[in-house]
Amino acid sequence: MRKTALPTLLAAGIAAAAVTASTQAFAYGAGDFFTRVGVAKVEPKSDNGELTADNLEIDVEDDSAFAFTLGYRFTDKLGVELLAAEPFDHDFSIADGALTGSTDHLPPTLTLQYYPLGGTDARVQPYAGIGVNYTTFSDEEIVGGGDLELDDSWGAAGQLGVDLLIDDNWALNAAAWYLDIDTDASLNGDDIGTVEIDPVVVMAGLSFRF
Repeated sequence: MRKTALPTLLAAGIAAAAVTASTQAFAYGAGDFFTRVGVAKVEPKSDNGELTADNLEIDVEDDSAFAFTLGYRFTDKLGVELLAAEPFDHDFSIADGALTGSTDHLPPTLTLQYYPLGGTDARVQPYAGIGVNYTTFSDEEIVGGGDLELDDSWGAAGQLGVDLLIDDNWALNAAAWYLDIDTDASLNGDDIGTVEIDPVVVMAGLSFRF
């Protein structure tokens, strides 16, 4: 079952920020370069597909890691942001644990963002984005042996986030991405199916404008 932590976190952040809204101007808009840093949790969907002709179900576990973004605002309301992170390490099980293993992956994601309150003096700066995700896999392992390979993946991405401005440079940030990640799997050179990860990535941390 998809966890509800993400919408709850974002809704609470926006609501709390709205209470502290200020008329102080922060010059938050066109020409800004920014970075956001924090801890991100990757939560794959609950049904990750079936492998081989025997329809063996695969389950991919959550993982958390340090993540950061780099971005630029072309106008007050439009910007672009690149998500990067240290590798996420996911354990997985096949056929209710009959076979287990792990893999690392990196999911750099580029989104075009819209800031509805950009250019205003609001402390609360929500945003949404759409874009593309590229995921590369490494260190695939199967307990007990076997040569497992997961193909790199391209897919669509969606994003929601909010900054709560502290001063001209710093802000608290909460953000989330939905990533379309489907990877073809092979074992000992034989195709065994497609793993559908399709995670929500939840990140909380700080934003710095420079």
